[in-house]
Amino acid sequence: MLQTGTAKKVTIFINEDTQHHFGSLYDAILQFLLRKGVAGATATRAMAGFGAHQAMHTTRIEVLAEHLPIRIEFIDSAAKVDALMPALHDLVTDGVIEVQDTNVVKVASRDRPSPPVEPHFEMRGSGRLMRIYMGESDRWQGAPLYEAIVDRLRVLEIAGATVYRGILGYGVKGHTHKSGRLPFSRDLPIMISVVDSEEKLAKAITEIESMIQDGIIVLSDVDMIRLVRSRPEPEPESSHADR
Repeated sequence: MLQTGTAKKVTIFINEDTQHHFGSLYDAILQFLLRKGVAGATATRAMAGFGAHQAMHTTRIEVLAEHLPIRIEFIDSAAKVDALMPALHDLVTDGVIEVQDTNVVKVASRDRPSPPVEPHFEMRGSGRLMRIYMGESDRWQGAPLYEAIVDRLRVLEIAGATVYRGILGYGVKGHTHKSGRLPFSRDLPIMISVVDSEEKLAKAITEIESMIQDGIIVLSDVDMIRLVRSRPEPEPESSHADR
């Protein structure tokens, strides 16, 4: 655990798209620091910047959004930093590593109590899996279609629904939709996954089918195993005689 007193602050500047093996370099650095027991580390993504190559990169213009800078920062003891530095030096093949002397004046950590292990009951049986495919830009009465469908499923007391946002796909029209480096939508594919009984999903399809103008609904038979944590019984209200 990090102690008060003298310490070292390490700041690493790299590009967001720099790779390490089959993943991103910044993720590899964070995983390395976690495995080595560093007290904590933070990676932040810049909105704009330039480096040794003298090329400006900014989120305002898509063509310039590549190679945005990532800043990784952590603080630990001088001995810990010295031990980590050779490996970090080998990891960062294109970037900057800065080490500064610092003084830790307070270390506060609120202990989080372990959640109690509650008993659960199990429900098994056959069911149906429904997948609904649509575009992210599809709308229903002014709201995103996927949000409107989830709201409708909740009203119908469907057990649960999960919305997935794709990074690449195409539909019956043959148009390719993919994610970029900028945060705005480019009509990416959306899938809603729902599991419940055949009767409840049949009712749900009747409700949501008219909401979908361009999409697909797919049904599959599944075996369901549902684990439900028991909830404490509510305390009875006091009677007027007890007051």
